[in-house]
Amino acid sequence: MSRPDLAAPAVDFGRLRRTRFENPDAIAAAFAARARRPLVRGDGRLFIVAADHPARGALGVGPDPMAMGNRYDLLRRLVLALSRPGVDGVLGTPDVLDDLALLGALDGKIAVGSMNRGGLRGAVFEMDDRFTGHDVGSMVSAGLDAAKLLVRIDLADAGTARTLEATAHAVTAAAAARLPLLLEPFRSVRQGDRVVNDLSTDAVITSVAIASGLGGSSAYSWLKLPVVDDMERVLEAATLPTLLLGGEGGGDPEATYASWGRALALPGVHGLVVGRTLLYPPDGDVTRAVDVAAALVHDGVSC
Repeated sequence: MSRPDLAAPAVDFGRLRRTRFENPDAIAAAFAARARRPLVRGDGRLFIVAADHPARGALGVGPDPMAMGNRYDLLRRLVLALSRPGVDGVLGTPDVLDDLALLGALDGKIAVGSMNRGGLRGAVFEMDDRFTGHDVGSMVSAGLDAAKLLVRIDLADAGTARTLEATAHAVTAAAAARLPLLLEPFRSVRQGDRVVNDLSTDAVITSVAIASGLGGSSAYSWLKLPVVDDMERVLEAATLPTLLLGGEGGGDPEATYASWGRALALPGVHGLVVGRTLLYPPDGDVTRAVDVAAALVHDGVSC
């Protein structure tokens, strides 16, 4: 996997390591001092870079199964992405956001906490997707701007019931705290030792219907959805604000950008949440990939 652009902002990893070793309280102080911004401003569009995959053991990008295994390389790519105009924020687990806060990369950016990372990729318990990352209390305490959780629904796996129940409690808690929460739903099935998401239009619509009804209030619920065939029908399945996700990466970038552009023009879509596709582009040019996506999002299309 190619290194990110040499023009990336300098990152002092020595200082980061020393701070973590000598002064762990500096993390809370960095969040307390962070310059915050409204979740929605200006053109009303959001472009968020995602980096919560490693905590679920999902390290692969395209043909490289360990692409995200080097934390220093990942942080370089994230700091570069966050330095680009049009990038509104980042989605990550506590370890990633803590690093970025210490590096000062979250100032003026949206910080989104990832909640359930316990459904480890390839595990027999993958559908019992425990909430092992951020919780609502820790996000409110750190001053995070939004939350995200994964809602995979496998009708043949009993672990789904526990995940749905825990998700409903998380939605209720987020609404009580007035914390926007991105729900990322999928209908999923096991194929051998792998869990595969069903990206047919009807399956995505069904997952949206189930996820939208979770919790005691949907007032602060958003959707984070894949771009699939007939997105018009998908977006008619709920009235919740919607962001598009980018997928696993490794495909034809130009075709991917074109599909995002078409979906971003649809009513109810407010932006993108993309990780591996942009952080690890096939040609290694993180700057270009991020800038193309930012231009797609912030083009003035009305929601």
